[in-house]
Amino acid sequence: MISAAGCGRPDTLFAAPAITVDRRADGSIIVKSTVPLQPAARCVGDWLEHWAQQTPAKVFLGERPKTDAPWTTVTYSDALRQVRSVANWILAQGLSAQRPLVILSDNSVDHALFALAAMHAGVPAAAISPAYSLISRDFDKLKGMIGLLDPGAIYVSSTKPFAAALAAIRPLHSAVVVTGDVEGGDAASFRSIAATPESDAVTKAFAAVGPDTIAKFLFTSGSTGTPKAVINTQRMLTSSQQAKAQTWSFLEHAGGNLVILDWLPWSHTFGANHNFNLVLRNGGTLYIDGGKPAPGLFATSLANLRSVMPTVYFNVPRGFDMLIAALREDEALRRRFFGEVKFAFYAGAALPQNLWDAMEELSIKTVGRPLPMVSAWGSTETSPLATDCHFQAKRSGNIGVPIPGTELKLVTSGDKLEVRVRGPNVTPGYWKAPELTAQAFDAEGFYLIGDAVTFADPDRPELGLFFDGRVAEDFKLNSGTWVSVGTLRVAGITALAPLAQDIVVTGHGGDHVRFLVFPNIAACRAQAGLADSANANEVIDHDKVRAGIAAGLARLKAQAGGGSSTHATRALLLAEPASVDGGEITDKGYINQRAVLTRRAAAVATLQDDASTEWIGCPG
Repeated sequence: MISAAGCGRPDTLFAAPAITVDRRADGSIIVKSTVPLQPAARCVGDWLEHWAQQTPAKVFLGERPKTDAPWTTVTYSDALRQVRSVANWILAQGLSAQRPLVILSDNSVDHALFALAAMHAGVPAAAISPAYSLISRDFDKLKGMIGLLDPGAIYVSSTKPFAAALAAIRPLHSAVVVTGDVEGGDAASFRSIAATPESDAVTKAFAAVGPDTIAKFLFTSGSTGTPKAVINTQRMLTSSQQAKAQTWSFLEHAGGNLVILDWLPWSHTFGANHNFNLVLRNGGTLYIDGGKPAPGLFATSLANLRSVMPTVYFNVPRGFDMLIAALREDEALRRRFFGEVKFAFYAGAALPQNLWDAMEELSIKTVGRPLPMVSAWGSTETSPLATDCHFQAKRSGNIGVPIPGTELKLVTSGDKLEVRVRGPNVTPGYWKAPELTAQAFDAEGFYLIGDAVTFADPDRPELGLFFDGRVAEDFKLNSGTWVSVGTLRVAGITALAPLAQDIVVTGHGGDHVRFLVFPNIAACRAQAGLADSANANEVIDHDKVRAGIAAGLARLKAQAGGGSSTHATRALLLAEPASVDGGEITDKGYINQRAVLTRRAAAVATLQDDASTEWIGCPG
């Protein structure tokens, strides 16, 4: 059971890992849990129906437009009533898997209810990152997605900010546009739709929903071309949460006390399938955070955190970086955070060790014990849970062990172990892309996720696995030495902290590793003593910033022992932020290494130019 106050102890929060390893004659290794997966719900809608009956007055969702406004909340019973009404409208419009619901807007109560209504009616929902509508300039990827899906309805929170995107895709569909505006204008009003009476057709359609029904389409980020639409079935979503309940054992005793404050986008599997479904499956409460870990927006997240303290804190590494800075400055927030949050969960990218250490140090200083820090691993295609670190690891980067019902196959690839996944949580394939689907699985039906892993201790598999980078990202130097990009990226961010927000590793075909660095402009300004008005070029050219980066490169070299594949000899600071249109970054803040290297070939060439004065060299 979970303790009433203070940090939870890992041994009372989670089930003990129970893993078996089978080393086969062909050299592959099968790793799986010895705990059988218990029966999962028929569909996501069964969770909503259950809690609307069991805890009708409990708050399910909350949101607020401004940080000084009260939270607007929706109970489980009211959510179900609106979901059934909207499902009736969806059925009347003739939506189906061939004409699904598309949602272009960010997280909101209406977004959640519309998506749940589609799934209640047996119709897939496809949330598309708002970045493709609001930040993109050419809308090419959005056009490709709309052309692939041929939606029957498109939802936007308000028509004005989405006007350009809607105009760009208008020739590509015959969908009804629905808006969250009170007065819909040329679009249908969601509020009006949610107030319509339900009919027996909804009951009949919901009864027909089964484990193989497509629940949603989620798009991969895609470095080039149109992102792939990953089919997510009801079985994938419910089996993933069933496995989570069996590993996070406190959920069975105190799931109803689960409170999450979360910004992670529902256009991605982490925010949608992991976090949102975690709350719904266990009858918890989700407060939608209108902020995010980005300059000018994290203040909103902090204001919300001061208003609603979650039971479990979820974020990506960039979010933890910004949270740590805030906790150091605000004693009241620090005491409340470490006193009430049971454990923290990071995913989306590996957490640099300096952030892990900082969280542990602050927690011990504040409440006398470390806050448990856990993680998991998977992808959009695994909905997303494939492994779960349901124990306190000794250091950052442990992705845990296979969840119940899921098997991993480890195959030698160069000097690494490529990992493949099979289980009820794995996608049947990509929508309208049979060739891509066929290429995504091996002969035994294992999904080729493209990642590599390594055992924390080969003799004790229950101690978990470590993410060992993307197989396709690793490269050899001229010496024939492999460069582990994923490992070196995290080590580089740690060594260059706090000046580096992210790093792209290059040096393919050369004698040395080089870094392209996306700088943390705020930290660099502080390093240089410049005003907030100083532009990016002025900041990254400052002597103190360049000296700080050089010192970080020297630290990395010293820590690595000098091997050519374990440190970078040069770094180049990039003034231009990562591009959404170029596929360089997702709205979770994850950098696509390959896309950056392709788009920034000139910067890579500068790193190779011995005569250039732009790059910063490693002293010594």
